[in-house]
Formats: sequence, C-alpha cells, structure tokens
Amino acid sequence: MTLHPVVQAVMAQYASRTPGSRAHCERAKQVLPGGDTRRAVYFDPYPTYIERGEGCTVYDVDGNRYLDFHNNYTSLIHGHGHPAIVEAVRTQMARGTLYGSPTACQYELAGLLCDRIPSVERVRFCNSGTEATMMAMRLARAYSGKDVILKMDGGYHGTHEFAEINITASAGEEGPPTLRKESRGIPDAILTAMMVVPFNDLDAVEETLTAHSHRIAAVIVEPMMNAGGLVAPRPGYLAGLRKLADKYGVLLVFDEVVTFRLSLGGWQSLAGIEPDLTALGKIIGGGFPVGAISGKAEIMELFNPTRPDSLKHSGTFNGNSITMTAGLATLQHYGQSEIDRINELGERLRQGLAKAFRTNGLKVTVTGRGSLAYLHWTDREVVNARDSALAAKKAGQLLMLLHLGLLNHGVWVPYRGELAVSTPMTEQEIDEALEAVDAVLAGLRPWVEANAPHLLLSA
Repeated sequence: MTLHPVVQAVMAQYASRTPGSRAHCERAKQVLPGGDTRRAVYFDPYPTYIERGEGCTVYDVDGNRYLDFHNNYTSLIHGHGHPAIVEAVRTQMARGTLYGSPTACQYELAGLLCDRIPSVERVRFCNSGTEATMMAMRLARAYSGKDVILKMDGGYHGTHEFAEINITASAGEEGPPTLRKESRGIPDAILTAMMVVPFNDLDAVEETLTAHSHRIAAVIVEPMMNAGGLVAPRPGYLAGLRKLADKYGVLLVFDEVVTFRLSLGGWQSLAGIEPDLTALGKIIGGGFPVGAISGKAEIMELFNPTRPDSLKHSGTFNGNSITMTAGLATLQHYGQSEIDRINELGERLRQGLAKAFRTNGLKVTVTGRGSLAYLHWTDREVVNARDSALAAKKAGQLLMLLHLGLLNHGVWVPYRGELAVSTPMTEQEIDEALEAVDAVLAGLRPWVEANAPHLLLSA
C-alpha cells in the first residue's frame, strides 16, 4: 500500500529527528511487552523518549526541545523542576521518605484541600486517581448498602474493574449506550454492578434512577469529561444531577482528578454544586503518585479505624511524606492569581487554535475550559463522548498526523489532541505553539483534500 506523500513526509521527519528514541524502544522490547509499561503514552511508529524537563519544556534523548503542553496528562501544573517543590522534596528526602507511621504533612495537605473545596470535610490519601475512584465507589456502596454505580458513557475513572466499563464511547452506536467491558480479563460479574448513560442527558439519568434507584449506590461523573474530549456540562446539568441524586436517595460523586486545577475549589466551586464525595489526584501530588477520596464527614467516617465496622483501606505508600510535601508546595504556589493567569492563557490558546484551523480552511471544534483545550475534527457541537469519538473516527489518520506533526515542530502533546497550560508558560509559549499548529495544518491540507474533504470549510 502506497502512503500519501503527506504521511510519508511526516513519518520520515519524525524518524529522522528521533533515532535515539527508536533505539531505546527496541531495547525496551527485550524486557517490556512491546517496549511499553504505560499504554496511554505509547504511539506508532514508536514513542518519543524524554530525557529531562525544565519549566515548560522537555528534551528528548536526541536533544530535541519541545514545549510541554502534555504535562503528563495535565498533572504537572508547575511544569518541571519548580524551585519550591524541588527544595521541599530535597529537604524531606534527607529526613526520610516514609516511616510506617502518620505524619503531620498528611493532615496539613488534607486541611488545605478542606479549606479550598466547600464539599470536602474529610480526606483520605491513596496513590492514584484510579485508586481514588475505586475507593469512592466502595465507600458509596458501603454507606448506601447498595451495589450498583451509574457512570457516564465515555467517562474515564481509571483502570480498576469497575471503571473499565464504557471508557470508549461507541462512535457507530445509535440509541442508548450498550453496557460493555473495555478490556479482556474483566469478569462478567462487573456488568451486574455498573450502569451507563450518556453525559449531559438528565432524562436518561432520571429514567435509570426511576427504574433502579433501589439498586444504585451512586452516580459518578467528571464535571467536565476528560479523556472523553473535555466536554463541558450543559447549563443546569450538574445541578440537575444533584437534584436527582437527592430525589432518588443516591450519592453524587465528582471525579475532579483533572478539573480541580481550574479553580481553588475545582469545578464544583465554579458550578456552585456540592457532591457527596470527590475523587482527586494529579496536581495535588506535585508530580508524585497520588490520589484522594474526600467528602462529607458523615460518609467518610466509615473509614474511621476506631469503628468496629470500619471500611478497611490501606497501602504501603498512602500519604507518603514525599508526595505530601510535594503536594503542599505545589498548592501553596497555586493560588488564585496563578489560576487566573493560566486560565487566561488557556482561553488565548483555544481561540488561537480555532483561528489556525479557520485560516487553513479546516473544520474544528475546540472544547475545554480554563487551562485546558481539546481539538475535535468537526464543526458540530460536541455534547458527549460519543460525539467526540465519532469525530475522531471520521478524521482517520489526522489524529496521528497532527500529533506527529506537532512533535516534529517542537510541541509535546498527547495523541488524542488535548493541551494543558502550566504556570511556567507565558503568552510567548502559547503563540509559539499556535505558530506550530498553523504550520502543521498547512502541511496537512493536501491530505485532507484527498482523504477527508468533509473537513474542508467549503464542504
């Protein structure tokens, strides 16, 4: 099969820039399955190997410099090597990493989160967002005495069994989403403990609760879908979920692992909605593994170890001193002024991305809020994860071509087309990235004309 000249050019440029990464990948294959230990960062023909990061830039093993709009999937709010975080961690490292005991930094970070998030009265730390949502679901089931969790089609809550349901919305499916396992190795029994409805569809939620509220412990939702395309809630959607949860006697769980960065108190503060439980992660660990289950004291009390019926939850590295120290330093240097500034940069980025596509005669919908942006190859409104998946499917190779094209132009982004702004960035970095996007799109225009003419503005 002969590749289109645009594809050949993009692939050849990537190969010529990254021979060291290719060599590393070949060596990794000798000890890691396919050379991979984290599926989300693998891409064809082989992933770029990063050697170091400084501020908002990273450098690969071949010496190529990239503006880092990846930020390890939004988790590095201060980029790389923030002096305050480095010093805090260095000092703590000299004292020890963890001791098999409680430490003051645990309740100090928990107190900061309680101060910032109105719905949060108690916090319990773990080691990832995956573990945070897993334990939030378990807590909801324990508190309610019911077994089923209702999630959104295309919602991402990590990789535990109860989260590996309908992570990828079906682009070719009509009508209500079909409940399905996302991966092999998940027992069929999981399907009896989960239900799904589309995001932004209150009618579907109420219909499900009307029929099954006697079985449903909680509704879990990302206030803005993340992997599903940074799809924002429609006006009244989150408030509607709160009302329905109260009406039918189920808990409301917000997964703010990603959206907590958008304000001092996360998306729930922006919306004025208080969930019963909140899952946190990413930026609260300052670049180290972290997760947190948090929420109302009455519910969180089930974890109290002095209770004879306490909910068991442990972990060797839960609340370790390095993560707690890094998290404290991170949030202490991420106040309202920093949040406002990078949110403004995010708006500049989203407007610039839309303009770059228009300038090159290509259709796009740019979603996101604050310091986050997501590119969808469509000019239709993206309401839920199915809309996002359908646009990606129709775009074909364009996701790959844009991704590799941006890497070739020195912009580090995830494959799926999501961009995150960090505090070391200024308007200069935003504009530099937009210039790269414009150049890449100009080069892709001939491929679009030949293979995806429906994406031309004239179509």
